[in-house]
Amino acid sequence: MTIMDKIVIWGASGHAKVVAEIIRLKAKYEIVGFLDSINQGRWGQEFCGAKILGGEEQLDHLIANGVRHLIFGFGDCSERMRLAQLVKAKGYQLAFAIHPHSSIALDVSIQPGDVVVAGAIINPGCQIGENVIINTAATVGHDSIIGDGVHVSPGVNLGGNIKVGTGTWIGIGACVRDHVTIGGDVIIGAGSVVVKDIPDHVVAYGNPARVKRLKS
Repeated sequence: MTIMDKIVIWGASGHAKVVAEIIRLKAKYEIVGFLDSINQGRWGQEFCGAKILGGEEQLDHLIANGVRHLIFGFGDCSERMRLAQLVKAKGYQLAFAIHPHSSIALDVSIQPGDVVVAGAIINPGCQIGENVIINTAATVGHDSIIGDGVHVSPGVNLGGNIKVGTGTWIGIGACVRDHVTIGGDVIIGAGSVVVKDIPDHVVAYGNPARVKRLKS
């Protein structure tokens, strides 16, 4: 019988279910439970085949009991990046979760914390940062650079030679033309068509996508 490493998933909502399914399909880790620092009333409840153990206060206890691996199960880009520094400082190793029905070119390296969901395609020459989500049926065109903490939502299509800055969230179904640069800490609205560069720290949406306001 293979002994699997133990892992905890931080998050306990819909995306956490997706991450847990990928983890179980790969059969590399044993999920010991989930963390939820927002909804304390859920602590101790059953969730997705395990229990919600508590919140951030459980980190020291878990690592003392042999849980060395952690992965995030929520979409908020800035929080994933912030908490990644916290858990690494406590000695955790960030795992990655790659669905067997995704397609990743051989020269693409997957980094700690990355989640690649069913139907996603990452084409040759791409560089993917840490804690990136490439969600259901999203495509990343050749030679694109995706910064740390980016969330490429379901159904997004990125052309070739795209650059996406750190912590940016590209909304569901958006389309980005080739050779476009999207800055860091940006929100691209669902269904947007991005044909020109987008600067840092803004919210942009529409067809074509235009900057609407600074990101608060």
